[in-house]
Amino acid sequence: MGKGHQLKPEYEAINRFKKIPAIDHNGFILMESVAITKYLAKENMIPKTLYPEDSKGQARVDEYLEWQHVGLKLPGNLFFRTTFINPLMTGKSPDPKQVDSYKQKMINALEEFDSLWLGCNKFVTGDTINVADLFAAVDLEQLKLPEFDFDPAADFPNIAKWWPKVREHFNPCYDEAHVVLNKVIKINASKLKKITK
Repeated sequence: MGKGHQLKPEYEAINRFKKIPAIDHNGFILMESVAITKYLAKENMIPKTLYPEDSKGQARVDEYLEWQHVGLKLPGNLFFRTTFINPLMTGKSPDPKQVDSYKQKMINALEEFDSLWLGCNKFVTGDTINVADLFAAVDLEQLKLPEFDFDPAADFPNIAKWWPKVREHFNPCYDEAHVVLNKVIKINASKLKKITK
């Protein structure tokens, strides 16, 4: 991804939008992480504990997966793009008012996630970890921007208790999946500090 492989014609044949993720499973090409997860579950390629077989369990997971697009992912992505990606791409410092606005929207989303999802359960959809927890944890990872001294778990007690459990459950794969993101953030931290001064 960091080298732009997803922008090459070979990848465009798999995903016409040139975005990640996409899979080619024996000639069946599918994109979008939620669709891929549901497909892999139906094909018995992920453990049943991660995407429940019973209709009520699936509905709870799907409920979160539907909510998270706008409820958690969008505010986080807008903040990340405004404070990290755009300054790196343009070489210009972000507008402080825009940063504050997106940060407040992200904090509001984290408050909802912390209180309304994790406030009544051990994990996102109940007492058992599943893909909803993985999706949520991944969304939070990109928010750990050292340049802005922000840690999503710092002010949210339920997130602080829950997040390490998710990492532990999915490790070593969880840490391996975030190597690139963490490297990009670390490598570009000094560039970003110069831009945002």
